[in-house]
Amino acid sequence: MRWQGRRGSEHVEDRRSTTARKVGIGGGIFGLLLMLVVYLLGGDPRRLVQQQQQNPPAAQQRRAAADPQEEQLAKFVSVILADTEEVWQQVFRERGQEYRLPQLVMYRDAVESACGYNSAATGPFYCPLDSKVYLDLSFFDEMRTRMRAEGDFAQAYVIAHEVGHHVQKLLGISEKVQSLQSRASREEANELSVRLELQADFLAGVWAHHAQQNWNILEQGDIAEALNAATAIGDDRLQRQARGFVVPESFTHGSSEQRARWFVRGLKSGDMSAGDTFAVPYGEL
Repeated sequence: MRWQGRRGSEHVEDRRSTTARKVGIGGGIFGLLLMLVVYLLGGDPRRLVQQQQQNPPAAQQRRAAADPQEEQLAKFVSVILADTEEVWQQVFRERGQEYRLPQLVMYRDAVESACGYNSAATGPFYCPLDSKVYLDLSFFDEMRTRMRAEGDFAQAYVIAHEVGHHVQKLLGISEKVQSLQSRASREEANELSVRLELQADFLAGVWAHHAQQNWNILEQGDIAEALNAATAIGDDRLQRQARGFVVPESFTHGSSEQRARWFVRGLKSGDMSAGDTFAVPYGEL
C-alpha cells in the first residue's frame, strides 16, 4: 500500500505511555490506600507522589523507550486516519452535509472511554458517546500471528471499518439501531448488529474506492490482504476456531463471506447509497 509521504492526522490521541499509570501509586484505590497508610504512620504522602513521578512503573518506562517499528506503525495509523478525514469530508460535502472529524486513541493493554473500561482483548472499537476510535496497536500483531491476516492494507481496512461506524453515527443510523435493539429479542438484536457491521465494512470499501482515486494507494496484493482480514474476523471463522462449530443465530458481525462481499461492494461502487444493508432481507445479506 502506498501511504508514505502524505500528511498525518492532527486528531490522534496517543495514550500508549500513560496506560500503565493506573497501577502506579498516583492513581486508583490502592494508591489512595497506600497514601493513607503513609499519612497515618506520620509520613508525608506528597513525597510518595513525587517519588512515583520520578520513578514511574517499569511497564511505563519500557513504553517510554520508543520502538522504531511501533513508531512507524503509529505514523501509518495517523496517515490512514487523515486519508479517511479527507475522503469523508469530500463525500459528505457532495451530499450537502458536514463531516465532523473523529478522534483516534492509540493505547496499550487497556483504556478508559465514554463507553466504559476496555481491555485490549476487546479489539479495535468505536465509542459513539465520545466519537472516538480506540486502537491497541498490538491488535495488528494479533492479526498477523493468530489470524494470519498480514499487510498494511489489511490494517487500513480495520481502521476504515471503525471510522465507518463514526459515519453511521453522523448519519443517525447507529442511534436508530440502538433504539430498535432495545425493544428486540436477542436474535433480532443480533441481526441488527450484523447489518450495522456489514454496512461499516461497505463504508470501509467506499473509503478505499475514493482513496485509490485520490492517491493511487493500491499495490499488487492489497485487495487480497483486505479480503483476507475481513474473512479472518468473520463470525463463522472465529466461532469455529473457538468452539469447533458455528451458531449463525449468535452472529453479531457477519460471516467471513458476507464481510468480504460488502467490503468489495463498497470498493467497486464508491457510492454510499449502495450500502443500505437494512433494506436487504436478512437471508440475502
